[in-house]
Amino acid sequence: MKTNFLIAALVSVSFFSCSDDDSKGKSDFKLFTSSNTSGKVTISDLSLTTPSVMSFTIPSMDTDGVFYDNESDEIILASRTNNVLEAYGNIEEAMMNASTSLSLSYASTSNFNNPREVAVSGDKVVVTQDQNAANSNTNKLLVYQKTATGFTLLNDYTVNFKNWGIFLNGNTLYATADLTGDIVVFENFFSNANGPITPTKRFTVEGLVRTHGIFFSAKDNRMILTDVGAATSDSDGGLIVINNFTSVLSATANLGTIPVSSQVRVYGPNSSLGNPVDVTYDYKTENIYVAERLNGGGKLLTFALPTATADANPSASRMEAGISSVYLLRK
Repeated sequence: MKTNFLIAALVSVSFFSCSDDDSKGKSDFKLFTSSNTSGKVTISDLSLTTPSVMSFTIPSMDTDGVFYDNESDEIILASRTNNVLEAYGNIEEAMMNASTSLSLSYASTSNFNNPREVAVSGDKVVVTQDQNAANSNTNKLLVYQKTATGFTLLNDYTVNFKNWGIFLNGNTLYATADLTGDIVVFENFFSNANGPITPTKRFTVEGLVRTHGIFFSAKDNRMILTDVGAATSDSDGGLIVINNFTSVLSATANLGTIPVSSQVRVYGPNSSLGNPVDVTYDYKTENIYVAERLNGGGKLLTFALPTATADANPSASRMEAGISSVYLLRK
C-alpha cells in the first residue's frame, strides 16, 4: 500500500503475535504499504502462521496515504502521479491468485495537487494537500464521500500550516504541522463549512524537530509520532510515544508544549531512523510499524513498543524502495 520479498525478512518473535482468530488463517491482520518511486503497493498478511508478502503493480508510480477498506475489499490511496484519489478492488482475489498487478476500479476528480496523506472515518475520506508552486502554495484538507462507485467531494478547507500526516479518531482530526514540532487538533472536524478553518488546539512536542507520521491508538490511549529531523540526513530521525495521551493533551494549553518528560523516545544510529514519513501501531502485539523513506532507499521497520527512552534496534527490517505510507488492518 516487486516481487515477493523473502519471508525470512519478516519473521521475528516480536514482529508477529497471533490471536485465536488469527491462528485460524483469517485474513484480518494485514499491513499495507505504498511507494512514491516503484508504482507498487505491498501487502503483508500477518494472520498466517507463516506470514506472506505480496507486491502489486498499479498505474500510479507515485502514491501516498494508503488505506484498506475491509468491507468493500478495496485499497484507497492518493495518487501523486495523477493528483486524484484512487480505489483498487478485489484485493483478496488478487492475493489468492498471486496476481502481479491491480486494476483501477475508480478515481476522484482532480481537486488537489501534491497530496501527502489519507485518513478515513466511515464513508469520509480526508486528503491533505501540501503546499507547492503548482497549487499556489496552498495547504488544504479535502473531504470526500466514498460510495460503491466513486468519490464525491464534500468539503474543501484551507489551513495555515504546512500539511503532512493526519489521523482521524471519529470526528476529531489530528494533523502534523510540517517543518515544525507541532501537532494540530480539529474537534468536530466534519462540521466545518468550506474555506479557512481554525484548529481547536495546537501544541508543540518538545524536542521534535520536524513532524510527519502520526497515529493515535484509542484502544490504549497512545499517540505515536515520527520525527524526520533534517530532510537530507538518513540517521537523525526518531519515534515519540505519548502514553495517556488524552490526559496529557487536556493538561496542555493551546499553543503550549508537551515536555520531553511526558514522552518515550527512540532516537539514534541503531534505530535506522532517518526520514520516518509514516507510522502505524498494533495494540495487541504492541508493535510499531514505520515507513522509513531515506535510510537504505526505503525500509519497513518494526519496533517493540518502547518503555524507556533509548536508541533501540528495530525488531525487524525489510527493504522497500520509496516506501511512503503504511496502514495496518486489525479485525
